[in-house]
Amino acid sequence: MKNLLSLPNVKESLFYSKVSNDKVECTLCERKCIIPPGESGFCKTRLNIEGKLYTVMYGALSAIESRPIEIKPFFHYWPGSTALTFSTWSCNFSCPWCQNWTLSKVSPNPSSVSYYSPEDIVNLAIQSGDDGLCASFQEPTLLTDWNIETFRIGCGIGLYACYVSNGYMTLEVLKAIRESGMDGLKIDIKGDSEVYEKLCGGIDVEKIWRNVREAKRMGFHVELVNLVITDVNDDEECLRSIIERAIKEAGPDTPIHFTRYYPAYKFNKPATRIRTLEMAYEMAKSMGVLYPYVGNVPGHKYEHTYCPNCNEALIKRYGFSVVRYNVSEDNRCPRCRTVINIRGRYIRKGPRLYL
Repeated sequence: MKNLLSLPNVKESLFYSKVSNDKVECTLCERKCIIPPGESGFCKTRLNIEGKLYTVMYGALSAIESRPIEIKPFFHYWPGSTALTFSTWSCNFSCPWCQNWTLSKVSPNPSSVSYYSPEDIVNLAIQSGDDGLCASFQEPTLLTDWNIETFRIGCGIGLYACYVSNGYMTLEVLKAIRESGMDGLKIDIKGDSEVYEKLCGGIDVEKIWRNVREAKRMGFHVELVNLVITDVNDDEECLRSIIERAIKEAGPDTPIHFTRYYPAYKFNKPATRIRTLEMAYEMAKSMGVLYPYVGNVPGHKYEHTYCPNCNEALIKRYGFSVVRYNVSEDNRCPRCRTVINIRGRYIRKGPRLYL
């Protein structure tokens, strides 16, 4: 095990505390695993070596790709831009419907990975003509030690930085990534407390809603996504509870996306009915959400941004491409001058269609 310490992707974690008898408590996510010497926690990316906790995935990347920010989805954060998007392996949840299971359900092997330094990724983003950096595909919290340094360098030269996350990091981590320069956070909302407890691995949903609230307070741009899953969280009662909580913790101007699920991994229920997504959108609108969306249904009228005051079509999209942008430079509706909740500026990249 000591031989691992010579690998560039093995580095002492920033987030842990010593307990007793060389056991440590990982403080990366709210599982707060107690890890004895020679063992790893739930996500398998943290290893106790002689009483110290190490991340074995520091800069060990499973995927790297330049992608439109709308695909995350972020609809109100640097619209039209692209972000160099990257991931490692594994997850701290156990959702049976995982849409990226080929990465999230793989236990990492620290001895056979591709290592990238923070400088490597920042330089690659510049060479690719990207506007920002995004940790995504699997749970980015597991890559936080490396992300902090990468974002610090990237944001220092004008790139933006964001997470596509399940939102189960500790407050210590949330504060650290904010201090690194990251200011975009998309959080997946899986359902009510029963869904998290029974299907996601004993997760405490209250910690996620706390992070939504605290992220807004810290100055993050937050967007919420509810993957609407057939026979899991697609009933009116569950959807209503999610919307009510989103308004309470994040405010009515926080975008919320109701996204179509497709069968994946160990879950074979039929794809979400489009009418169910439309019902969720219309319910959110009637309850006061200013920017609801329907996702994973290219060409649907509810993937556009409308002025919450006069209903002017401000941003028209097809799939993950912006095809028309009609918001003023000071982020107002050109028709009624209502301020629109947008972080960053519109970046026109030319025609792109991701279906």
